[in-house]
Amino acid sequence: MTLRLLYFARLRERFGMGEETLAFAGGSVASLLDLLRARGGVWAEELAPGRSFRVAVNQHLATFDTPLADAAEVAIFPPVTGG
Repeated sequence: MTLRLLYFARLRERFGMGEETLAFAGGSVASLLDLLRARGGVWAEELAPGRSFRVAVNQHLATFDTPLADAAEVAIFPPVTGG
């Protein structure tokens, strides 16, 4: 399956890209995060357990057990505050 990944704010800067298309064997958000962390470096650091970030799948906030389907849009972003 293929996913469209979007990175925002601090993550966009640290990863050096705002988006990518990724071939993914399937699974959940947790599986995807494990795959991205396996890249090492800033990927492992920024997506480490305990770090603050959120994940949305097809523009809906997701949990780690949210399943991913082919052609899903997955956004990963730091929490935002407004005022």
